[in-house]
Amino acid sequence: MQCPVCQCTNSRVLESRAAESGKSIRRRRECLQCQHRFTTYERIEFVPITVTKRDGKRESFDRSKLLRGMVRACEKTGLSAPDLESIIDEIEAELQQRSQREIPTQEIGELVLHRLKSLSEVAYVRFASVYRQFQGIKDFAEALNHFSLGNDHPQKLEIVAEEDSVCSCEDSSIDGSASLCSASLLGSQH
Repeated sequence: MQCPVCQCTNSRVLESRAAESGKSIRRRRECLQCQHRFTTYERIEFVPITVTKRDGKRESFDRSKLLRGMVRACEKTGLSAPDLESIIDEIEAELQQRSQREIPTQEIGELVLHRLKSLSEVAYVRFASVYRQFQGIKDFAEALNHFSLGNDHPQKLEIVAEEDSVCSCEDSSIDGSASLCSASLLGSQH
């Protein structure tokens, strides 16, 4: 390792320990020429993951892009930034363990949904609505039905437009007619 002061390549290791939850090794070194002490980190170099988009375009996996999408879906759900970072760490580790280096966005989205499902129904439905490109209220109902399937007595969600279930929030349709929004489906008041 090259000394940052005198550029000598001879140094000795004074101390080594695991860092970043075991994902790297921190080494304290001393230059044999000028006795300057410095720290180095040894990390595993991961092979880059390529993401295949719906339109066929390819791009490098970008965890910050995935985090932005998850943050939007998880607003006001009680899930913290460290929770979301942990989910992304799990997903990235799972992708690195695969032999294939090219992953479709659909697979990544399903990995996110699988983890959100156990943490927050609302976050799951919000993320699914964007990721699966929901076109209408029936798509929301189908997503919500996934949660009832695990119960002893599964119940099919029926959408009935009643006076008190029509929402007049910004989620109403563009032409001005009232429609059910995701908050109404989830029983939220706003």
